[in-house]
Amino acid sequence: MRGNNVIGLIFTNLHGELISELTDKRTMGSVPFGGKYRLIDFPLSNMVNSGINKVGVITKNNYQSLMDHIGTGKAWDLSRKRDGLFMLPPFNNSEEEYRNRISILNSIKKFLINSKEEYVLISDCDTACNIDYQNVLEKHISNDADITVVYKRGQLPEHQDEPTVFSLDSTGRVKDVLINPIIEGPCSFYLNKILMKRELLISLVSECVSKNKNNFKRDIIQGQFDKLKIYGYEFEGFCAIMDSMSSYFNANMQLMDLNIRNDLFNSARPIYTKVRDDMPTRYGLGSNVKNTLIGNGCVIEGEVENCVLFKGVHIGKGAKVSNCVIMQDTVIGAGSNLNYVIADKDVVIKDNRSLMGFLTYPVYINKASTV
Repeated sequence: MRGNNVIGLIFTNLHGELISELTDKRTMGSVPFGGKYRLIDFPLSNMVNSGINKVGVITKNNYQSLMDHIGTGKAWDLSRKRDGLFMLPPFNNSEEEYRNRISILNSIKKFLINSKEEYVLISDCDTACNIDYQNVLEKHISNDADITVVYKRGQLPEHQDEPTVFSLDSTGRVKDVLINPIIEGPCSFYLNKILMKRELLISLVSECVSKNKNNFKRDIIQGQFDKLKIYGYEFEGFCAIMDSMSSYFNANMQLMDLNIRNDLFNSARPIYTKVRDDMPTRYGLGSNVKNTLIGNGCVIEGEVENCVLFKGVHIGKGAKVSNCVIMQDTVIGAGSNLNYVIADKDVVIKDNRSLMGFLTYPVYINKASTV
């Protein structure tokens, strides 16, 4: 497979400020999603399914839960004597510099120089999708491209960090790049996934550093589109972008749609995750469950509708929970009523509590809180 000639690089901390409630104590990559996954599972699984067997995971802080989740990479078949998973940990003390993608890449330049693979694939953790990077690589090679950017056609995400829009010609070559544009209607927006030759990336990063340029999108993608052959690859499948708490909530709710689940969790390209052994979910007498995703190890004694329940959740007797995302090992007390709520891990909601948010503004309860 040509994928084994590609290094994967995953940024796990970028964009976290957009969902700061969830990333206060964890990286963007370790944000729980879909009942049993973390956001890093998607880019990591996509790379592994595409034959990429060398992946560097770049992180800065709050990475304890990320390292606990990834471990040695065994769940993704990346626990190897050669290649496999590489944790690329904090490299400086400047929070502002970490927001600078070019300085991050410059700090891991030795890792890139010592690698032998011809190509580098870079991805962030702000999207949940199932993409075959073999197709991206094939198109990159057939176009004789210097850089291939992955984009999607649709409405520009409302809160995305530096949203980037491409204008492409009939061959798919990028002929213009707009950053933070004011656009109405469908457009071709960047998914923060990019492929290029390893030596080109090293050269471009070194040039930017020498000229004190520090914005990857402006100085490399926008600054080079008329000098280099930059082509676009349109991803047509389901893609959830986590750029706000409401978009995170909506992305989880969309998983109720069977077609979306079948697209995202394609059996031909599975999404792998850390396995936690749990007993099957138990349903008490008088429980009532409708249109809900449920992880293993739950105990449901009340009513649940249109929810995502992670592993080990306990719904007490007489509780009514609807339109909620309830994370791992949270306990909902008897007689409680929850609607449009995101409860983080290990939350305890005591008996007869009532919490209600709205579709565009779900109530969020911090990890390990007691209400």
